[in-house]
Amino acid sequence: MTSQPRPRQLSIVIPVLDEAAGIADLLTSLHDLRQNGAEIIVVDGGSSDDTARLAAPHADQVISAPRGRGAQMNAGAAAACGSIMLFLHADTRLPAAAATLIVRAIDRGATWGRFDVKIEGQAAGLGLIAFMMNWRSRLTGIATGDQAIFVTKAAFTATGDFADIPLMEDIDFSRRMRALARPACLSEKVVTSGRRWEKHGVLRTIVTMWRLRLRYFLGANPNQLAREYGYVPRQQ
Repeated sequence: MTSQPRPRQLSIVIPVLDEAAGIADLLTSLHDLRQNGAEIIVVDGGSSDDTARLAAPHADQVISAPRGRGAQMNAGAAAACGSIMLFLHADTRLPAAAATLIVRAIDRGATWGRFDVKIEGQAAGLGLIAFMMNWRSRLTGIATGDQAIFVTKAAFTATGDFADIPLMEDIDFSRRMRALARPACLSEKVVTSGRRWEKHGVLRTIVTMWRLRLRYFLGANPNQLAREYGYVPRQQ
């Protein structure tokens, strides 16, 4: 009988900001992974609510870092003990066999990768958007944070940290990782919240994201793009 790979070498890094409403539910969903040896690291970017306090009983580490997903994920990576790191958004849920799937992909030669995504919500068109995200990712080798990016610590160290920019840090990271190797594109799905799509409207969000991404590829300043997206970058 073939033994199943265990997640003992996996560190899950979760950047958070004012996620008190859902952080306990997220971490509870990771309980079995933690019981089997996965390390859970929550990186708080200066929440004004009880996020850090609510996370503490369910995580191996709750640390603070300057606000911004890139900076927070870098701090989590620096604190991680595992040889594989998984960067998980606070509104995304992993499939039950996530650790096994990641370890298996790495054992087969991958250095990094991501999952397919399903967008949860009531707005029409979310299924099509998820399909297009997954298809585009396979075609381009670019992963988004919503797809739960994983990477070996050795590859992360060799490639460099996430860029400390307020938007597109996942795109920048993917482009640098892609220069080393194509990602493992796992067909099993993570489930992410459609809250931003429902808040701003599906069509408007699609147009906004494509416009911002095109401008980023053309060299626009990420700080300006973040402001246009409605996110105020921290003061350096």
